[in-house]
Amino acid sequence: MIRLYCRHKEGNRTLCRNCIELEVYAHERLEKCPFGNRKKSCRKCRIHCYNKTMAARIKEVMRYSGPRMLLYHPLAALRHAIGF
Repeated sequence: MIRLYCRHKEGNRTLCRNCIELEVYAHERLEKCPFGNRKKSCRKCRIHCYNKTMAARIKEVMRYSGPRMLLYHPLAALRHAIGF
């Protein structure tokens, strides 16, 4: 989703520094998640591990990329919607 956002919304051919930072942060949060792979969605989680700045950035990315995932990556979009 971050790559789609950076490429289409920001017009970058490769990930910009801000998007790389967001991607690294997201992966770090997922690695440290106490629920691991059992977790369905961060939005529905009772533990919010993103700081406010990063949470706002990832929400912006998801708002833009979410609907477009159906066009660019339909299988990934369906897996995400189902919660796998």
